[in-house]
Formats: sequence, C-alpha cells, structure tokens
Amino acid sequence: MTCSAKPSRRSRAPNHLALLEPIIRERAGKLLDEAPRGEVFNWVDKLSIELTTQMLATLFDFPWEDRRKLTRWSDVATAAPGQGIVDTEEQRRAELMECLGYFMNLWQERAAAPPRNDLISMLAHGESTKTMPSQEFLGNLLLLIVGGNDTTRNSITGSVYALNKFPEQYSKLKANPALIPNLVSETIRWQTPLAYMRRTALEDVELGGKQIKKGDKVVMWYVSGNRDDEVIANPDAFDIERENVRRHLSFGFGIHRCVGNRLGEMQLRIVWEEILQRFDHIEVMGEPRRVYSSFVKGYESLPVRIAG
Repeated sequence: MTCSAKPSRRSRAPNHLALLEPIIRERAGKLLDEAPRGEVFNWVDKLSIELTTQMLATLFDFPWEDRRKLTRWSDVATAAPGQGIVDTEEQRRAELMECLGYFMNLWQERAAAPPRNDLISMLAHGESTKTMPSQEFLGNLLLLIVGGNDTTRNSITGSVYALNKFPEQYSKLKANPALIPNLVSETIRWQTPLAYMRRTALEDVELGGKQIKKGDKVVMWYVSGNRDDEVIANPDAFDIERENVRRHLSFGFGIHRCVGNRLGEMQLRIVWEEILQRFDHIEVMGEPRRVYSSFVKGYESLPVRIAG
C-alpha cells in the first residue's frame, strides 16, 4: 500500500497500525530527499515537525492544506504566556477556542456521515463520546494533538542531538543498523519528551516515607525516573546497547499508559531506517534552542548539516 505525500484535500486514516507504516516511510523518505545538502538548516522545522504533523492530519483526516494549524495549536496548548508563543493568557484562550471551533465543524460533518476510521469520526459516533460537552471535546483534542505531535517530533530531534553528543553511539549505529530499535527506546528514555504528569490520589498512602492524602495532587516526574541511578546504570549516558533498554517511564504506566506509544516508536524507527539508507552523517552545527516549558522537553530549532 502506498499513499501520496500530498493528498488532494484530506489524508485518509487507515484503521490498522500496520497500514500506516508504508505511508510514514514514503513521507519520511520524501522529506529526507528534499532536505538541503551541504548547508545548515533547522532539522526541527524541515523534518520533525512536518513528518509528525502529516501523521496527525492523517489520524484526524484533517484538511491537508491546514495541517500546520495542528502544530500551532499543539505549541499554544503547552505555552507559557510571554515566552515567545503567545503574549497573554487571553491570546492563548482565543487560539484554543479557534481550535475548538474548527474541530466542531469537522465533528458536525463526521456526525452527519457514516462512521469512518479517523479519530474525529470515532468520537462523533462513539456511544460514550458522541454527547460530550464542547470543553471536554477540546480537552480530548488537545491530549491527542500534543500526544501525537509534540512527543514524537521532539524524540526525532532528540535522537539526532543525542547521537552527536555521543558520537561513539552514532558509529555503532552506522556499523550495525539492527540497533535501530534500541536507539528508539534509548532516545525515548534519554529525551523523555514529556517531563511529568499530574494525577489525583484516590486514597491515603505512604510513599517513600511521605504521606499522600486522598485528593492530593501528585506530580510524577518521568524525567527523574528515567535518570534514576538506582535502576538505570549510568543514566545520563546515551547507550544504544543498554540492557533492558525498554525499561523507561516515558509512556507512563498502567491504565494511563500512552495509547500512541507504538505509533511514536514506529515513526522514529522508520526515520532512522531511511536516514541510514541515504546519508553518511547528520552533523549538529550548534546547540539547540529549547522550548520554554517545564512540561514539554522540546526543541524550537536544531541546526544541522547533512554529509554524504
């Protein structure tokens, strides 16, 4: 199965993860083939954002020409006012209401049509979701947008950055592409795209000598757990031959475990399979500019140059 990298209006959403692989591979290959050679460019914008935004548009069956709205809404959802994305909380709320209005139109369109496989149609026709209030709909949308965009795009960028910080690992990868699955897991641990998540305690409990009362708000620092030297040897190092490399907390745990984890892993795997087929080296030419956020461990830019 193949899919055009530029659908005419929408990007039809397959109903099985395996059907997405050739779509992702075609798009990743096209973006890599179009990337500049021998000149410095921003990897975040040219590849990481574009690939993940295309994928998100496919899952939503979102108008293709407007797909960068998804990128913008993802950035706005996690932005701190006055730090470069939005100037004020009022602007932030206004843009999120624009997001809600756009998706309400899609919702009404899908609700009036037979059920399809895209996420909006599933919500519009689902027994437990088809009558949800608008603010609940917006909350679910933002979870899907941020979860399907920010996390994977920052893992793709983080992998390039990490391999340049640890060049011996880059050499191992080039010598043995079978290590790509390990690279994927180690990147997701080392990068930890979302630094934490907050939950509400359902009962009184003692944890690590500390009392947590029912109803208390608890922040779970995934980024700290992923660097716990009591569990992970030499945790600050990036090691694609690490034992138990999948033992990380980046996807959460239990009933709240990330529902898109396999899709995110697949996108990162395919990107590196396609990179190694094309280029000898992607060289980081300077330090990244990071997103101003305690929640998203992200990148605004990463200057790179492709050699070979």
